[in-house]
Amino acid sequence: MNEIKTIISDIKGGNIKPIYFLMGEEPYYIDKISDYIEDNVLDESEKGFNQVVMYGRDVSIEEIVSSAKRFPMMAEKQVIIVKEAQDLSRTIDKIESYAANPQPSTVLVFNYKYKKLDKRKKAYKAIAKIGLIYESKKLYDNQVADWIRQMLGGKKFNIEPKASQMLVEFLGTDLSKISNELDKLISVLPTETIITDKHIEENIGISKDFNNFELRKAVGQREVVKANRIINYFAQNPKNNPLVMTISLLNSFFTQLLIYHGLKDKSKASVAKNLGINPYFVDDYVNAARNYPMRKISQIIALLRDADVKSKGVGANQTHADILKELLFKILH
Repeated sequence: MNEIKTIISDIKGGNIKPIYFLMGEEPYYIDKISDYIEDNVLDESEKGFNQVVMYGRDVSIEEIVSSAKRFPMMAEKQVIIVKEAQDLSRTIDKIESYAANPQPSTVLVFNYKYKKLDKRKKAYKAIAKIGLIYESKKLYDNQVADWIRQMLGGKKFNIEPKASQMLVEFLGTDLSKISNELDKLISVLPTETIITDKHIEENIGISKDFNNFELRKAVGQREVVKANRIINYFAQNPKNNPLVMTISLLNSFFTQLLIYHGLKDKSKASVAKNLGINPYFVDDYVNAARNYPMRKISQIIALLRDADVKSKGVGANQTHADILKELLFKILH
């Protein structure tokens, strides 16, 4: 996030590169930088003649270079943005000759999503020498809650750990999707609100009582009635509670429990660091570890693997609800 701020600050200050090559697995930041350039480098009066948006599937490198070599009309710069530039991956190396001698009055932006340039190639080295190459890396699951907190903090909001965890478990690691939901949420809340699970339930539609976070907690504490109540809710709302997500999250939980058992230092700070979790949740793991010794956890991980295979239709003729009920019974007994 700091790197993004630096890039945008440089552009705002007039330190604008002739080529921006934005690449990587996480499209959110690629779009952020590209959109900022599209919205701010030229005045509205200059955009009509001097700003062009192209799409990788519709153009060739030669056409992009031809446009980039033109001079701006009644403006100091022209902006060319190539969206979905990954569609040019087979010929992208051809940009090397232009990158070696770019038109100083052109700002050429490539949105190269889900792929990246080979650092060993001449094209990469040529762009890096005179332009900016930014690699947008996918966040790990355990990093997203902290990203949510930082993003909200920048907008003068705060969020409780449980609420951010609910968002991660419901929306996954898609930062664009999370950002969109948070924008909707904060638009109806006063600044400096501390966002709770109740806010999430009322405004985004994620149940604060019937979700994978609460299921995991109930399983960890061996609360059989509560766990069964949650999976019955899942059975009635399968679209919002896919079995593959529940199995994945339970698998992560028990894998982390296995790591916890092997830790020599079981202080809160050590557990949080080694498991990649917020310190707020450490007690959940401490309590669960008392209920599940290492041998039982190994058996449960095997059960989860078996349920995952069954959920994909291999060796079983059961509904997802039945697979989950059977799995839960075996875990809790």
